[in-house]
Amino acid sequence: MGDLNQYHYVKDHCSSFTGPFLEIGSRDYGTTWNMRPLFPGQQYIGVDMSEGKSVDLVFDLTKPFKEVDQAFNGVRFNTIFCLNVMEHCDQPFRMAENLEALLAPGGKIYISVPFAWKFHGYPSDYWRFTQEGVKKLFPGLDFDNDFSNTTTSRIGETLPLNENLGRIFMSGKTHRKNGHYLRGLSADILKILRKLGFLRWLTGYRYVMAPTMINMVGIRPE
Repeated sequence: MGDLNQYHYVKDHCSSFTGPFLEIGSRDYGTTWNMRPLFPGQQYIGVDMSEGKSVDLVFDLTKPFKEVDQAFNGVRFNTIFCLNVMEHCDQPFRMAENLEALLAPGGKIYISVPFAWKFHGYPSDYWRFTQEGVKKLFPGLDFDNDFSNTTTSRIGETLPLNENLGRIFMSGKTHRKNGHYLRGLSADILKILRKLGFLRWLTGYRYVMAPTMINMVGIRPE
């Protein structure tokens, strides 16, 4: 299951996703958003490592693909959702290989992974990713830049997936160069506070990292 930003992303792009659907990490923890109702009448399977609400199959997707294929009765999926999961997988390359193999030709995987985020369990937390790292995980897929972006922990805050990934600049000049004059003024005020000895825990850096998720859609070639 995803957070509210991911839910809105899927809702806004519903017409781009077709069944059958596979959702990785589908257990409802009470703080997540259920994608399944967005696709009524479609074949939709939720898989997780532990039992719980919205889990149709308890299974470890790092097992050999022969076992994975048997678990899903040979079904190939047109859409796979893998949201907030890969950082918790101790064998991400093996899992990514299996997910890629489960995609039908022309199928899409919507993957969301943390670039900068707090440590969090379920059951543990191993990795952080860049957009280039995601491409290494799924070398057989083509990634559509039109579907790629970043989101933060703020609801509705969507940003481009570029070289400024996750960064909040403390330089007023940088903000003004990008056309953000109010942000530039705020950064200048922080600079003055730094010189006066205030808020050095925040202002003593060129930039800080906002909580940032990378959202990408990979397509398996026909």
